Amino acid sequence: MRVTRMAAGSTALVTAALGLGLATAGTAAAAEAGSWRAYGNTNPITSSSATWRCASTKALAIDVGAQVCAIRSSTGASVQAAVIVRNNRSSLYSVGAAMDLYNASGTKLGAWVCSSSGVGANSWSVCFGRTLSHSGSVDSVGVANGVNLGLSPRV
Repeated sequence: MRVTRMAAGSTALVTAALGLGLATAGTAAAAEAGSWRAYGNTNPITSSSATWRCASTKALAIDVGAQVCAIRSSTGASVQAAVIVRNNRSSLYSVGAAMDLYNASGTKLGAWVCSSSGVGANSWSVCFGRTLSHSGSVDSVGVANGVNLGLSPRV
């Protein structure tokens, strides 16, 4: 079931991330706008009090990588999906990202799309989905610039 969910979620996310109209994006039609946050040269995971569980980093281009994460607040009461992008280039790199968040039974809790934004040279940026009140475990699937980022571990 997890492989089917991941494939279906990723297909919808890829459609949304490639800029096709949301009306034609199937399940991506319910996607909300995510929000980008620039972190400069500060690692967003190690600088946070929240618990992050992330899939392995995938290459978007030479010297640019991304990973999808499921995040739990330090209190344990809230969760979030995110796509982290690290740009090790000496110039700006443009990235669009999208992700879905699922509970342990495979029910989609939300979907978010961050339109294309510039990630600064030698820096981190994160596309965040909306924070949700949820105490059960969650995981996330995501894409960035059409690259499937896979499935995060549960948090």
